[in-house]
Amino acid sequence: MLEPFVAVPSYAAPGRADHVTDQANAPTTRPVEPSVEPSVAPSVARSDERPADRAPAKHAVSGRPVLPVITSFPAREGLSGLGPLAGFAAGDRVTDLFVNGESGLWVDAGAGAVREPGWVCGEAAVRELAVRLIALGGRHIDEASPCVDVRLADGIRVHAVLPPASSTGTLLSIRLPRADRPTLAALAAAGLFGSGEPARLLVDRLRSAVLDRENLLITGAAGSGKTTLLAALLGEAAATERIVAIEDVAELRVDHPHFVALESRQPNLEGAGRIGLDSLLREALRMRPDRLVLGECRGAEIRELLAALNTGHDGGAGTLHANSLEDVPTRLEALGAVAGMTVEAVARQAVSAIGLILHLERLHGPRRLAQVGRFALDADGRLRTVPAGARATGDDVAGDHGGPSRPATLVG
Repeated sequence: MLEPFVAVPSYAAPGRADHVTDQANAPTTRPVEPSVEPSVAPSVARSDERPADRAPAKHAVSGRPVLPVITSFPAREGLSGLGPLAGFAAGDRVTDLFVNGESGLWVDAGAGAVREPGWVCGEAAVRELAVRLIALGGRHIDEASPCVDVRLADGIRVHAVLPPASSTGTLLSIRLPRADRPTLAALAAAGLFGSGEPARLLVDRLRSAVLDRENLLITGAAGSGKTTLLAALLGEAAATERIVAIEDVAELRVDHPHFVALESRQPNLEGAGRIGLDSLLREALRMRPDRLVLGECRGAEIRELLAALNTGHDGGAGTLHANSLEDVPTRLEALGAVAGMTVEAVARQAVSAIGLILHLERLHGPRRLAQVGRFALDADGRLRTVPAGARATGDDVAGDHGGPSRPATLVG
């Protein structure tokens, strides 16, 4: 009987297929001979590691270097599959790792991407690492399919680009889920909503929006915290409510007892087996959701989402890439055009479907909820955004439209 194929990275010990299981013992190192040449073998020493955390570089009898492999990562789970990158991802504040070919490694621990001086890795070794990581996610990457995105254990997202699609060598972008499940109170304590009484009022307004089952659209640039805020808001929903989420790559980690998620699937090598977000959205509507969540609006699925939120599915939410609150209508119109919707149809459905827009920004490190608004129609029937009503009496929640550096505040 044929043995099943298991993708084992070259940095794992020979004969071991359980390399993704963390060890319960204290951190140890184990010499492993890589399959790359000495000139391209990566060095994984970190400048902030203690001597006990890593072994000195050794050389086998053949003269080829032997890499130390850390087999215990106490701060996070499921990291050993990242191989030589695992030690850099172990911190509970690390959100992203970027490998730019042989140019170096950048780590984002909440204050922006910072280059790691202890990382040295040749192009051939980076390419091999990319191939192995993509294989762990069940896909294949080569010159014919040079751009691939996969999800590994514990929600780790890996995106790889090979030459010739990349003119600067093999590129790896790794998104790490939070070590904890964020709550609205924790985000407030971290300063996402500002400080003082305005921040407290804003948190109360957001909590009321969830309890009142308003449909929410969270916008912002990549890495601005859209998924984190969405997860925290969903955690405020009643425990009796069934939340069904649809995501391109599963990233939502919601602290809720009745949260389920569907994930899209890319086609296989033969071009078959694709499951798109639009198809999953239709399936989710058959699962009797109390709250319907679309992880990211990026194409024709916007038509199904707006239709669903306009037909009794209150309490839904989604995220959208946008540079500012004022740019959100333009983004929706562009997505609607992909789905064959007219500008007028997008405008009328969005005004009816979306109750609150939360725009996040990240400048010079910290993430902030910069603007809060809602949709309205202008004199020509086109979609626009206005400051959101904070109370039925007409108070407003408004961002600092004069500049993006201040968080959203309540104004009378």
